[in-house]
Amino acid sequence: MTSSVSAAARTALDLTADLPVPGLEDFYRDLHRHPELSGREHRTAAKLAERLTKAGYDTVEGIGGTGVTGVLRNGDGPTVLLRADMDALPVPEDTGLSYASTVDGVMHACGHDLHVTWLTGAAQALAAGRDTWSGTLVLVGQPAEETGEGAAAMVADGLYERVPRPDALLAQHAAPGPAGFYPHSPGLIMSATTDIEIVIHGRGGHGSRPETTVDPVVTAAYLVTRLQTVVSREIAARESAVLTVGRIEAGTRHNIIPTTARLLLNLRTQSTDVRDRMIAAIRRIAAGECLAAGCPTEPEITVGNSFPMTVNDADTDHRIAAVHTEVLGQGTVFDPGPAMGSEDFPHLVPDGVPYSYWFVTSTPADVWDAAPGTDLMEKFLAVPSNHSPQFAPDLVTVTPGVRTLVSGALEILTVN
Repeated sequence: MTSSVSAAARTALDLTADLPVPGLEDFYRDLHRHPELSGREHRTAAKLAERLTKAGYDTVEGIGGTGVTGVLRNGDGPTVLLRADMDALPVPEDTGLSYASTVDGVMHACGHDLHVTWLTGAAQALAAGRDTWSGTLVLVGQPAEETGEGAAAMVADGLYERVPRPDALLAQHAAPGPAGFYPHSPGLIMSATTDIEIVIHGRGGHGSRPETTVDPVVTAAYLVTRLQTVVSREIAARESAVLTVGRIEAGTRHNIIPTTARLLLNLRTQSTDVRDRMIAAIRRIAAGECLAAGCPTEPEITVGNSFPMTVNDADTDHRIAAVHTEVLGQGTVFDPGPAMGSEDFPHLVPDGVPYSYWFVTSTPADVWDAAPGTDLMEKFLAVPSNHSPQFAPDLVTVTPGVRTLVSGALEILTVN
């Protein structure tokens, strides 16, 4: 290693040279076998708290529901917060793993079990090497990321009255792609998302006498089709947006025309202006379709849960990306541009505090090699993605995922 390598990188490699990898892998398998849905992460939180306490952290449980914090004060210096989300998804597992979920209809289909494992490994390494750095570490196990509620709930429950206010926050996420890459974007990296519910009010009746009804199912069908024009015809090509109709509910029997139909929509946007224009278009189109169908009342349109855009502080992210390159190798860090996925991590961030958020690619080599396609993007589209019942990160990412957190923390902390 050359003398030009930073002190943070050298120290990170030293502190992670002898990680208890088998133990961390066993911890991961245990979490994977016992997934817990958003807001119900009691076992996961207890397991994390136990590990943090054993490593010497002052640990608090039950923040914002099942949130966990660990604080390690180690002299004068900056305060850095490392966050891992803990919740699983209502997805039946179809990986065939020997350590597959034992909970019917629930699995860690987004890698949060791996996030907790990485945080645990980083906590142990940084605590064991506390003579090499000074400052304060704040570790957060966050509930309910998948519903967009957990980060805000922890803050509302007095998170920053219980732990020191950080000078920087760091987080990472498992992602599809050949294991061994660490995508960073020094700016917008994750999009905003907004949920919308539309209820169409028709006039119900017998299936043999449609002339006496106003069929909300037919209106819903027209509406679904018409909504596809919002992005294709009302949003400029230079702007990114996605509109998905994720659910339609209507009716109870084959021969009954129902009174109402309900649609659940999800928007993905990368600017507030585009989001506002899309919501206005949805309201206009829904009202127009219902008017054209002769619905007795206007549709009910409710704007529900939303996730903010995740926008890295450019200077902080450049620093973290640079130390990741030193620790993990030239060519492993690159800028993929913003993703359309969303995160509630920004709700954890105090006003004006910089943060860096990045990805860790985790597709097993055999899965990647077997995927159809001749170039990276074709294969990327073919391998299991987050939220897929086949999503199964490669355990070779345990060590580098710990190293990204350790080196990122040391880049902020004072290295002795």
